[in-house]
Amino acid sequence: MALKDLPPDSRPREKLLARGPSALGDAELLALLLRTGTAGRGVLQMAHELLAQFGGVAGLLHASADDLKRFKGLGGSAKRAELVAVLELARRALAEQLRERAALDSAQAVKDYVQLQLAGRPHEVFAVLFLDSQYRLIALEELFRGTLTQTSVYPREVVLRALHHHASGVVLAHNHPSGSVQPSRADEALTQTLKAALALVDVRVVDHVIVAPGAALSMAEQGMV
Repeated sequence: MALKDLPPDSRPREKLLARGPSALGDAELLALLLRTGTAGRGVLQMAHELLAQFGGVAGLLHASADDLKRFKGLGGSAKRAELVAVLELARRALAEQLRERAALDSAQAVKDYVQLQLAGRPHEVFAVLFLDSQYRLIALEELFRGTLTQTSVYPREVVLRALHHHASGVVLAHNHPSGSVQPSRADEALTQTLKAALALVDVRVVDHVIVAPGAALSMAEQGMV
C-alpha cells in the first residue's frame, strides 16, 4: 500500500509530527528516509525488506554503500547517500558523547561506538581509541588489518601513536567477522603485550573491546585487562 493510501493519522510523517518519533516503528522511520518505493512495491514494504535483509537497524547501520547498492531500489546514488549519511551522523554523535564524558563511566557508549566503526567489516581490523587525562576520546585510528597475533600488531607503532596524541590511556579494539566476540588466546596475549609496552611510557590500557554485528564484549568487564 502506498503512503498516500493510508489513513492520514497512520502515515509516518503525520504520525511523527503528531505523536513524536518514538511512536514510529523502525520501518516507518526508514520509510521517511527512503520517501518512495519502486514499481509494485510501496516504500513501507521496501523499508521492511531492507531491514530484514540487513538484520534490523543495527545491521543496516553497519552496511556499506556497496552493500546497499545491491538491494533492489537502491541502485541510484541519492537514497544510498542518505543512508550512508545517517550512519556517519550516528558515528559522530557517539564520538561527541565519548568526548564529553569519561570513557570509564561509559563503557556501553565505547562499545556502541566501536561496533558502529568496525563490526560490519568483512576482514579483521585492529583500532585504538586514544584517551586524554580525563579518559575522554581524542581520536580513533585503525592501525592494522588481518588476523591478530602478537607479531601482526606492532607494539612500537601503537606506542608511537599514543605519544603523538599525548594520550594518557587507550582502548584497544578489534572486530571478529566470524560473529563471535569471545576473546581468543591470541587476543589475551596481545592485550598483555600492549599493556606492558604502553606502561613503559605511562599510558594505561583501559579496555580491549571486541565487536561483531549485533554483539560487543569488554575484556575489562570480564576481568581480562
